[in-house]
Amino acid sequence: MARRTKIYEGKAKILYEGPEPGTIVQYFKDDATAFNAQKKDVIEGKGVLNNRLSEFFMTGLNQIGVPTHFIKRLNMREQLVRQCEIIPLEVIVRNFAAGSMAKRLGIEEGLQLPRPIVEYCYKDDKLGDPLVTEEHIAAFGWASQQDMDDILSLALRVNDFLSGVMMAVGIKLVDFKIEIGRVYDGDFQRLIIADEISPDSCRLWDIETGQKLDKDVFRRDLGSLTDAYTEVARRLGVMPKSSTPISKPTLIN
Repeated sequence: MARRTKIYEGKAKILYEGPEPGTIVQYFKDDATAFNAQKKDVIEGKGVLNNRLSEFFMTGLNQIGVPTHFIKRLNMREQLVRQCEIIPLEVIVRNFAAGSMAKRLGIEEGLQLPRPIVEYCYKDDKLGDPLVTEEHIAAFGWASQQDMDDILSLALRVNDFLSGVMMAVGIKLVDFKIEIGRVYDGDFQRLIIADEISPDSCRLWDIETGQKLDKDVFRRDLGSLTDAYTEVARRLGVMPKSSTPISKPTLIN
């Protein structure tokens, strides 16, 4: 097997040069991190689940006309994606108060917000991904005003899609974060959804019980992270409904 060229390794994924110009192979690791990588562990099967779940969400977005970098899944841990220039922002959409927002504003966790709130964080692990405003973004040239209008529109469309999909299977979409990439067709620039959409990047609560089905299970030591992610995959049909949560998930091709 030919050696592949590694482009970048992050906390949860490794990026390799793709087989064709303008493509990247995205490999999902089993590593779990929290609190800006201050808490770390390896959760067997996590990368497999996130690969399949991100494929599910990205495919759904592509089908409704929300552009993403996703091309196809290659195997249980890898997918082929379009190379893009990542805007150095985490775009966070919040439907309910939770996590840092609840702590920052002294709001009770779980309170439904009067409307979805979109926040931006500057992507820099050394700085702890600080919260920034549109004024910061414009002043430092991270994105233009037109970019920001497009990013807001994309974020809210993703929120509508994910909220509906989750509600249909009894899951509340509390919040999520996405990354946005730029691609160029000649002189024409487009913005697309990049990185991943998975329980690593969303807060997901069972509507009936409030049980957490996302990375807060790891952050707060609430049980098995693999079991939580497996339950999300099962409900969405990514795994057979007869399956029970297991440490080595067997997913359908």
